[in-house]
Amino acid sequence: MRVIVLDCETQNTFADVGSNKPADLDLSLLVVYDYADESFHTFFQEDLPKLWRIMETTDLIVGYNSEHFDLPLLNKYYPGDLTRIPSLDLMLEIKKSHGRALRLDAVAEGTLGVGKSGNGLDAIVWWKNGETDKIARYCEQDVRVTRDLYEYMKTHKHVKYKDFSGTHTIAVSLDLPAVETAKHSALNYTLPF
Repeated sequence: MRVIVLDCETQNTFADVGSNKPADLDLSLLVVYDYADESFHTFFQEDLPKLWRIMETTDLIVGYNSEHFDLPLLNKYYPGDLTRIPSLDLMLEIKKSHGRALRLDAVAEGTLGVGKSGNGLDAIVWWKNGETDKIARYCEQDVRVTRDLYEYMKTHKHVKYKDFSGTHTIAVSLDLPAVETAKHSALNYTLPF
């Protein structure tokens, strides 16, 4: 089974585009961790045809806030419908158990003892300054944290988060047998027949 973990960064903010729809933003880059080759891959807009080849052979997409943000943003560029690929949004899984969404940084720090290396607004400034190497490193760190959180959640069935009052534990069941054995009908929008 092919699983990928992804995270997207943008060139602009919702305020810049006058909308709160991710598809109205412009992609700067994204990073994918592919379990098939156990490595990270960075894609800019011009590299998206290479990404589609990976996505069309993926059985599960894992992300953090990916259902609301990353997948709608990517779907704007894809000739088909990426929502046909099974996905697992770790933030939504935590929200189901906890009743509210938590920032990746709070969960990563509480669960894994690591934090993010910046924030999305930093990435936009770096984009405007032409510092794409900084964006790629920041985005790869987010993907690494998301991947490690996914692995932790599968094994331990809980996460921890930190807030002003301390560290708290949330039981989380990913129901992985149903998710990981799900097969989608073959997509073939960009692969040759």
